[in-house]
Amino acid sequence: MNIDRLLIGRYLPGNTVIHQLDARVKLLITLAFIALTFFAGNWQSNLLLFLFIFATVTMAKINLLIFLKGIQPMLWLIIFTVLMQVLFLTGGQVYWHWGWLTISAYGLTSGILIFFRFVLIIFISTLLTLTTSPATLADGISSLLSPLKLFHLPIDEIAFMLALSLRFVPTLMDETSKIMTAQRSRGVDFGQGNVFQQMKAVIPIFIPQFIASFHRADELATAMAARGYRPSAARTKLYRPQLKKRDGFAILAFALLTYLTFVLSSK
Repeated sequence: MNIDRLLIGRYLPGNTVIHQLDARVKLLITLAFIALTFFAGNWQSNLLLFLFIFATVTMAKINLLIFLKGIQPMLWLIIFTVLMQVLFLTGGQVYWHWGWLTISAYGLTSGILIFFRFVLIIFISTLLTLTTSPATLADGISSLLSPLKLFHLPIDEIAFMLALSLRFVPTLMDETSKIMTAQRSRGVDFGQGNVFQQMKAVIPIFIPQFIASFHRADELATAMAARGYRPSAARTKLYRPQLKKRDGFAILAFALLTYLTFVLSSK
């Protein structure tokens, strides 16, 4: 388990075009890109999406190896999901069959597409958080959800909660890594033995992390109360988000990507 390599939630400051894009535009493009991966039904369309990711990562001046290392904590989940697709979906030519397990052409194709989909979603989500500060992300979420204020929903509080949760993901992962290191020094061996032995080995991680999470939440609540924070208070913003030319170009580029993806998927 490489918990310390989980990148989602971390922010890398920069002055690139990707960093300077409006948070609302990046949020919408990210959500639309995730939806678009479900329509990429062949290798041509998936290759196009990977080229888009490579181009944006290059423009953000972030080493691609960072993203590849960031996949490692999710690797077992990806492998498990791919195996479920390969072994239990049947259709087309059958390559191997044993009992209720079958490897067929349709299962292999579905497994490969699921693998691509997982990687693309992790890449685009990681890119969003690496190039957008938590405060900017909260402002973007609040702005996008602002029409819901007509229904008297606490949009500012929801956006603040989401951004705060995202901000604490790296902190909690770092603490988990420290706890695992401490447990290893006491002789706990993670990743060894059968499933039940591995589940038993994880228990010494959950209990300290659970207590540490409540402790951090209590400290944060005390600090916010000491500064007079009131959830329902009216607030102003130091920087009001404004769409610029680069945001328009980003939207046009993504619209072109969407069109080409549907064209390639229809072949």
